[in-house]
Amino acid sequence: MLDDTEIVFQIILFAGNARSSAMEAIELAKAGKFAEAREALAAAKTELVSSHKIQTGLIRKEAEGEKTTMSVMMVHAQDHLMNAITIRDMAAEFVDLYERIEQLGSKS
Repeated sequence: MLDDTEIVFQIILFAGNARSSAMEAIELAKAGKFAEAREALAAAKTELVSSHKIQTGLIRKEAEGEKTTMSVMMVHAQDHLMNAITIRDMAAEFVDLYERIEQLGSKS
């Protein structure tokens, strides 16, 4: 079983990986590599699921009466996760937009 510090760093690790993959997806789409961009988005989703499972485990434990130590590091980890989710969602929109722009340009 992971201690609180390990839990925090696992959330940050997976969320950071998700954020990096999402940003990579934007760069790939910008370069016209849409299949690769979608793969990077899928990788981001996989990492987010891993991070979110840890968070859900903490919520479940608290719902069962086991208190979680709320530290600045835990808040920081939650910030990382929420930002990664937002960036992944925005990256998906960027990929769609870049693809649409390319489609419109090829019709001209």
